[in-house]
Amino acid sequence: MADVYDFKATSLDGREVPLRSYRGKVLLIVNTASKCGFTPQYQGLEELYERFRDRGLVVLGFPCNQFGAQEPGDAAEIGAFCEKNYGVSFPMFDKVEVNGPGAHPLYRWLKQSAPGLLGSEAIKWNFTKFLLDRSGKVKDRYAPATKPQALAEEIETLL
Repeated sequence: MADVYDFKATSLDGREVPLRSYRGKVLLIVNTASKCGFTPQYQGLEELYERFRDRGLVVLGFPCNQFGAQEPGDAAEIGAFCEKNYGVSFPMFDKVEVNGPGAHPLYRWLKQSAPGLLGSEAIKWNFTKFLLDRSGKVKDRYAPATKPQALAEEIETLL
């Protein structure tokens, strides 16, 4: 597959969303979790989304329970948690796997497009971030510890 627009994902409310509906946008794709030490990054992700969405940024959140079982809830619980605690208004998707044989095809493609440290493709933990340009190509991959605010300058250049 050539770009992100070839994939589909299921939203938290159960709708199949073709990612081509985000064509021409700068995308920040993040695997998330509600019970993780990095969970407060939801606030920073929402702040980036609010700051840049009118200029073409879309943050896409993909809950994942593969790291320390830190996303045990179902779709309704995840959505309620994100809205109540962090005012998340960016698109959130159904829980996915990001590693292993059950990895969502989008994440298989993201990992191949932007390997991590020393060429490793595996996602190491929740809140790994992938920044994609308006043409659907991965520009960079960021570690979980990288705060969303640290991406603002690069997002600005892609917008």
